[in-house]
Amino acid sequence: MTQNERLDFLIRYLLNEHREYRDIRMPDDLSEKRRLLRSLMNMRPPAPASEDFLKVQDAYLAERLAERGVTKLADLTPVQPGLYLWQGDITTLAADAIVNAANSQMLGCFIPCHGCIDNAIHTYAGVQLRQECARIMAGQRGEEPAGSARITNAYNLPCRYVLHTVGPVICGAVTRTDRDLLENCYRSCLELAAEHGLHSVAFCCISTGEFHFPNEPAAAIAVSTVREWQRQDPDRIEVIFNVWKDKDLEIYKRLLR
Repeated sequence: MTQNERLDFLIRYLLNEHREYRDIRMPDDLSEKRRLLRSLMNMRPPAPASEDFLKVQDAYLAERLAERGVTKLADLTPVQPGLYLWQGDITTLAADAIVNAANSQMLGCFIPCHGCIDNAIHTYAGVQLRQECARIMAGQRGEEPAGSARITNAYNLPCRYVLHTVGPVICGAVTRTDRDLLENCYRSCLELAAEHGLHSVAFCCISTGEFHFPNEPAAAIAVSTVREWQRQDPDRIEVIFNVWKDKDLEIYKRLLR
């Protein structure tokens, strides 16, 4: 099966799952096809999928990853002992774990092709990630609290695991509670990684996107919390601060000098 045949198979499978999707026309343009597949995967509930679907999906995502390229920790140069700064797509980073800025439902972003990191991670991991998150949430009462962390497999991502953490949502001025919750996000992820014997963790800029935590203080909290944890637990976990925006790159460069 070629990559284009896989793409067509996956789209048709997902369209046929819902009667209301069956009049959607298969696009001719490759980029439009990819966008339609991502939209359908984003909106799909954590329902079982056939073995045929999973086999084709995994092969499709493996080839997409090869096209986009993988960055390994060995490719990076530390800015300080145990600390790295990297600007790029976290879904192509082969660390032991990457951190997902999750929402309190912890099922991923359901908005088609949304620009948040939660959407990207679930898209390139495959539908299995939402299924595992749903199993975790079924075992607890209520939403995932801010400041804690959960670990899942990474499936079709090049990392081994995904650490999911819910950051504080900022609706006005940043409070002491907001700062404490953001510190807890970083600390909880590191402690969970240590419990599982992981040696490298890549952090996104937690809470700075859809949750509106100001970039500068969020980065300062991230750096200070990670440094303090590494002082108390030296040589256990190397940390990559992953940024996407140029603005965040400049902030972290200044903080890590």
